[in-house]
Amino acid sequence: MPLDASFVGRTWPAENYEVSLEKIREFATAVGAEHPLHHDREAARAAGHPDVVAPTTFPVVFTWPATKRVVDDPALGLDFSRVVHRDQAFELARPLYAGDVVTTVVSVDEVRELAGNDVVTFRCDVTDAEGSAVLTTTATLVGRAGDDA
Repeated sequence: MPLDASFVGRTWPAENYEVSLEKIREFATAVGAEHPLHHDREAARAAGHPDVVAPTTFPVVFTWPATKRVVDDPALGLDFSRVVHRDQAFELARPLYAGDVVTTVVSVDEVRELAGNDVVTFRCDVTDAEGSAVLTTTATLVGRAGDDA
């Protein structure tokens, strides 16, 4: 069953997330980002940052749960048991720091069919407490065609 193309351009209610020092440290350790900027407040401040700096891919910690609300919507028609992750991109307006309170708004940028597979691209626009842009992520998922052909 093809995906519901009427999802393109829709946005979902914003979700807030407070970036914590320990979450940054845990994520940095998990992905092997051992630079002191990701672990040590004094090193980050000495380098001119207000606090510990999150690794570039850290936003997946809070953007994926926001995106998953859409992925799990039965009206979209995406069978997550057949999904592969095709692409992920992060466009930073500024670094993400411990102590930031950010808001994520998820939208669907594209729904299409490719070689019998369903392809959907999600965008997350993330702003800070003042409403200024922090980053944008895009993620493309492919719902593989069934084997019953």
